[in-house]
Amino acid sequence: MTASTRLLPFAPRRAVQVLAAVGAAALLVTGCGSGSDEDGGGKSGGTSGASGGTRTVKDATGTAVKVPASPKRIVTLTQEDLDAVLALGVKPVGITNGQGLSKPPAYLAAKVKDINVVGNLLQPVMDKVVAAKPDLILAGDMQDEQMLKQLREITPATLVTMAPADDWKLSFRGIGNALNKMTEANKVIGDYEAKAKQAGEGLGGNKGAEVSIVRWNPDGPSWMEKKQFASGVALDMGLKRPKNQDKDGNAHTPALSLEKINEIDGDWLFLSTLTSDGEKALKDVQEKPAYKDLNAVRKNHAVTVDGSVWSTRGGPIASEVVVDDIVKALK
Repeated sequence: MTASTRLLPFAPRRAVQVLAAVGAAALLVTGCGSGSDEDGGGKSGGTSGASGGTRTVKDATGTAVKVPASPKRIVTLTQEDLDAVLALGVKPVGITNGQGLSKPPAYLAAKVKDINVVGNLLQPVMDKVVAAKPDLILAGDMQDEQMLKQLREITPATLVTMAPADDWKLSFRGIGNALNKMTEANKVIGDYEAKAKQAGEGLGGNKGAEVSIVRWNPDGPSWMEKKQFASGVALDMGLKRPKNQDKDGNAHTPALSLEKINEIDGDWLFLSTLTSDGEKALKDVQEKPAYKDLNAVRKNHAVTVDGSVWSTRGGPIASEVVVDDIVKALK
């Protein structure tokens, strides 16, 4: 599974809608709280961290999972899970590298510099996970059943935290419930939404501007649909998408040819890359007349941003980075 397909999957529209409904239903149950199984010392594998009892929650697949009432040793397998637990004031004992990276994502680096890395994104090294002695594993959108089986042998408290079409707020609330921190999770989201609204209101002449959000791949640009993470942040700020990008989904287009480059235009153009090949392709096209003729480029409204933030499924810390990037550009 590649970095690009993991986060912004190409799936038939009907299939995406069904998956979204399943994921949302599962996490809404989680988000409303769950029953408590005070078994006096629920076994969670890896550690005895569940001495305060266990709770039963549902993960993003609808699977009921017993988790420690107060988990102490959390391992995160995606940067979205990592972003979420850090936003809740929890320091994990094991993390994975960032999207397309051989190190944690730069925007979280200062917060995780002394935390052990147990593998790459969704590719944990099992011996390293065992050594971390987790009492809770947050497995992102892990779909490898064999790997999930191995993780659940380390601790049964292993949760899939994202369905393919879930937005970050839904996944974050599910993680908040798994950590027994729903009140804190709701406050984080409320604070973010207030910040986004206030930031959007303060954009002066750019209030309500149309923003094009694009990832540049080695074979060309892809623009993001409205429910993709960074697009959602822009909408929370009261910004709009160009008419031809006003599509109600969380995926992205296939890579566009140079002949169709006008599809990425807008009042403002936010460009990101995830790989060195994508970065090179973007630099190459910036010398071509078709790129230079874009309205946003002619107005000096083309902004390069961090793909490991803008092109992911996101989280509360990443969402604030996107707000700050937009304010810096438009204000």
